Parts: sequence; C-alpha cells; structure tokens
Amino acid sequence: MSAPVRFAILSFAHYHANYWAEAINGSPDAELVGVWDDDAARGQSAADRHSTAFEGDLGALLARCDAVGITSETARHADLVEAAARAGRHILLEKPMAPTVAECDRIRRAVRESGVIFMQNFPKRYDPVNQELVRRAQSGELGTISLVRVRHGNYHLLELGERVHDAWYGNPALSGGGALIDEGIHAVDFLLWLLGDPAQVYAVTANRTLGLPLEDTALVVLTFPSGTVAEIATSNVLVAAEGSIEVFGNRGSALLGGVDLASRDFARPPYLKVYHYGQARGEWHGAETIPYFRQGNFHQQGPLTFLRCLREGAPPVISVDEGRKSLVIVEAAYRAARTGQAQPLDFA
Repeated sequence: MSAPVRFAILSFAHYHANYWAEAINGSPDAELVGVWDDDAARGQSAADRHSTAFEGDLGALLARCDAVGITSETARHADLVEAAARAGRHILLEKPMAPTVAECDRIRRAVRESGVIFMQNFPKRYDPVNQELVRRAQSGELGTISLVRVRHGNYHLLELGERVHDAWYGNPALSGGGALIDEGIHAVDFLLWLLGDPAQVYAVTANRTLGLPLEDTALVVLTFPSGTVAEIATSNVLVAAEGSIEVFGNRGSALLGGVDLASRDFARPPYLKVYHYGQARGEWHGAETIPYFRQGNFHQQGPLTFLRCLREGAPPVISVDEGRKSLVIVEAAYRAARTGQAQPLDFA
C-alpha cells in the first residue's frame, strides 16, 4: 500500500484500544478514519478522545477503511472478524483470539475464505528484550534447555475494587475465563515462540481473592517433545513481583524482569541477565536492552508492526493458525484443571 492505510478500530471495550489509536494517529503510514462500538457512549467518547469520528453503523465504517483493529469483548471477536473479512478488510485482533477453540475455527475459516491479511496480537513478540532472550536460547548459547518458567501477571482486578463485578472481563460469558486466558495466554504464546508446540498440559486454578465466577490465579505445566518442561504462573491479583521469565540450560541460564505489569515498577537494570557455565560463580552478564514495557511503548507495537506488514508485504508475526494454538493450549489447561488430569494437545 502506497497511500496511508485507512484504519478503523472496532470497539473500545478493551483498554488497549487507546494505545492502538495513539499509535495509528502518530504514524505517517496510517489514518484513523473512525471508531465503531456497540456501546455508543463508549464509542463516541473514544472517538472524541482520539480526534476521529464515531460511526454507529458497522457496515458504513467497514466501507471506508482498509484495515481494522478489533479490541472488543473476547466473546464478540468472531462476529467482528467475520464482518470485517466479508468486507475484505485486513484484521489485527487483540488477544485472546476467542473464548473457545470452536470460535477460533470460525475466525480461521473467515480469514481463509476471504484472503485478508490477519495478525493475532501478542505484544511480547515485538519487544526487543524478549527477542534477544529467544535468540540467545535458540542459538544454543544456553545449551540444552531443560526448564523454562514464566510468571506473568497484573493487579487490574484489585484496582477496580467493587467495580470489578460490573466489568466485562469479570464475566466469563464475555471474557472466556479469568487470569489464565487473559494474562497466562501471553506466557503461552511466548513458550510457543521459544520452544514450539508442547505435547501435554496440566493445570490448577484458584479463586481466593475477589469472589468472581472465574479464576484469579493459575499454574500451568507444559511438557514438550524435546523433553523440556515449562511452568506458567499467572494472576490478575498480583501486586508486585520482580523476575518474570527464567530459562535454564546445561550451558547457562537467563533471567528477565520488567516485562509484565507486576514486575514493571520493581525490576531494576540489567533487566536481562545471563550466566554462562564456567564463569566465576555468582557472576551474571547484564544485557543493555531495555524492555519496551519499561519504556512505555509496548502496546503500541502491535498496530505499528501490522502496518509494516501491510505496507511491505511481510508475513504477519502471528498468523491465524499460530494464534489459534494458544487457545488450544488454554482450553486444554482449563480441562486439566477441571478434571485433575494432564491433557494431550492436538493442534489440528
């Protein structure tokens, strides 16, 4: 595309829509042509805030844009993807892809039949410090990876207080679940990126803090065909933390902090530390890379990366098939938590 991409945002239910609007408005390669929202007051307020037009007719807005960002309630993702795909509009979709694998399959079918460019948003993949960690691990620098631990969480539900009972992400019918699908899915995608497809998942969930009809904490264990084991600890009532990602190999270890909300204000540089077997005991090498999450430009990278794909013809960072895999894992993890039994994973 040579002219600026005419970009529309469908729903401001998810707060990340504000970061997306900021990124589009700040890019010379795009124009924010409008906002649609099924909540007219919310949509009008967002349009005013970001200096664009509110359009209450979804079809009318789709008719005058080239691409959309979908940041609605998770349960409405599939309907909006199908509408955008029918109109031939390229799609950037907020995580998680959908509340169920069946809904993911609707999305995948719509994308394949329409031929539009689709990118699933997982912002960990755009952050240079995560890219450096993955590059070091996959290069063999740390040797054979035996264990990876990802602790990813926030304190959003605590911030809301009593309002949490009225929020859509406190309602499993709209969100699909709690901490696991909302926050843990970031860790799931990171592990898919780092290690490839796992073979089996086991999980436990807990709800001790807010009395909501969904989990506020979850622990997931994944096993991989290579023999590597990975652990995900996730919560949205986590007030403070420091380390977020730990990778252990037989030639070294890597530790990363400052890359989730719970650790952002507590981790200190160097954020990425690497130890090589054979170094002086207790000596860590600190990388200079500063996480985007610490810099404050983390969530803006999704739409900016998507724009580069549209303008340069590069493949999406996370395709519809790759994005669907994270839901396959999350859905199986919920099943494991209900049954108390490890679940095999099938990505077909």
